[in-house]
Amino acid sequence: MITVFGSINMDLVATTPRLPKPGETVSGTGFATAAGGKGANQALAAKRAGASVRMVGAVGRDEFAAPALDLLEKAETDLSGVARVDGPTGTALILVGGDGENMIAVVPGANGTLSPGQAAEAVSGSKPGDILMLQLEVPAASVKAALEAAKAQGVRTVLNTAPLIAEAADLAKLADIVIANETEFELLVGREALTADQREQMLLQMHTETGQILIITLGAEGVVAAEGGRLHRTKGLKIEPIDTVGAGDTFCGYLAASLDSGLMLSEAIRRAAVAGSLACLKPGAQPSIPVSDEVSASL
Repeated sequence: MITVFGSINMDLVATTPRLPKPGETVSGTGFATAAGGKGANQALAAKRAGASVRMVGAVGRDEFAAPALDLLEKAETDLSGVARVDGPTGTALILVGGDGENMIAVVPGANGTLSPGQAAEAVSGSKPGDILMLQLEVPAASVKAALEAAKAQGVRTVLNTAPLIAEAADLAKLADIVIANETEFELLVGREALTADQREQMLLQMHTETGQILIITLGAEGVVAAEGGRLHRTKGLKIEPIDTVGAGDTFCGYLAASLDSGLMLSEAIRRAAVAGSLACLKPGAQPSIPVSDEVSASL
């Protein structure tokens, strides 16, 4: 069983020929709404990868609540841990440029109400060996409470250090598995502008010191992970991306599901990297997440 403690959003997505510069207005070429939120995205990815998934989070009492949960509900995700609170559902405002790159502003809404008490309850029904997956779009104090409660119960924790917040380095120390992109990793180690070789050296050094499984996602350059005193490297598919929104969340969800199914880390990161590549071939966060058969076919 995988429990995801995290954010649930509605994404408002505008496409443009290119991303605007600060203070600049550009004409858009399209607009769409889609369910999102890093927590919900990763929960759906894990579910589509074949895992049993429980989502713990919050939505508001507004018109965005139902569509924000729609795809999770259709995938038969356990939503018993999703609270309905006064106020708005979390919202993400997303600009996608012609090259597939994006800019995102997130308004927490209901996600900001998640308390340390709810965090502890999120793992109350979990068993040793289950997985708790977290991100940083909900209050840091609640993420910390969830990590500590999981450790006390022998639940394996996977923390995606996104979006980048000041508490990320301290929270990462509490997780069994940490997933970061290259920018987030530099924050974790307190170094900037690392070369590829320096990054791998720091990754292995940090792994040796902490004993954690550490994973860095590198976009088109693939993935590097430290486990068992050695590095594992893999790449996704060679693609022309349409929209990179949700690719990282797809990777995280597929990684957790693959580990939950018993795959070795080297196999899990390869499967997750391919899934993340496929997610770049369709617009939107949750609609672009591939199902397990698509990933298997590409593998």
